[in-house]
Amino acid sequence: MKCLKLFVLLAATAVSHAMAAGDVDAGKEKSQPCAACHGPDGNSPSGEWPSLAGQGEKYLVEQIQAFKAGDRQNALMAPMVANLSEQDMADLAAYFSAQTIKVGQADPELVEEGERIYRGGVIADGIPACSGCHGPAGEGVDAAGFPSLAGQHAQYLEIQLKAFRAAGRGDLGDNVVKRTNDPQEMMRTVAAKMSDAEIKAVASFLNGLSTGE
Repeated sequence: MKCLKLFVLLAATAVSHAMAAGDVDAGKEKSQPCAACHGPDGNSPSGEWPSLAGQGEKYLVEQIQAFKAGDRQNALMAPMVANLSEQDMADLAAYFSAQTIKVGQADPELVEEGERIYRGGVIADGIPACSGCHGPAGEGVDAAGFPSLAGQHAQYLEIQLKAFRAAGRGDLGDNVVKRTNDPQEMMRTVAAKMSDAEIKAVASFLNGLSTGE
């Protein structure tokens, strides 16, 4: 845990490169092609796609860069970001970050287990508390590039956790979705230890969590 906190501190204070300052108004204009999947105000109408409203600017820029570089694979996102400049990315991130996410409804049967894992981890299985990096209210740590998770679609969170898990476990197969753009393989390491039931519970809990809690 001490090592994890040290990494968070270093990540938050290190400057790998200067990020362009984003303009909210310009970002709103540029966000129109994003609206079909992510919603005009960053609240996605489909659980399959992430809501971007209220997400940290640093994280958003890093993910767009990852899609453009091919470090994060998605057939729909690749052509959408192919011609974006660094300024475009910063403007989009500024706009979506300034919006307010619409919190969902957690499954009452999963809330207790999901909260227990999120706040305390599963010590016996070596699973750390998610709140250590994503904050007690799921607000994330934007300076370190750790995303906000509060209010995010449960379906999307499940998809991403399973993608990290598949990469962490080295699952094979052309149809296996994997995600490998996490710093120091942190998410791959954690997700590899999680069961389907644990992933589902945490995802549901986060969907109903508000950063104001």
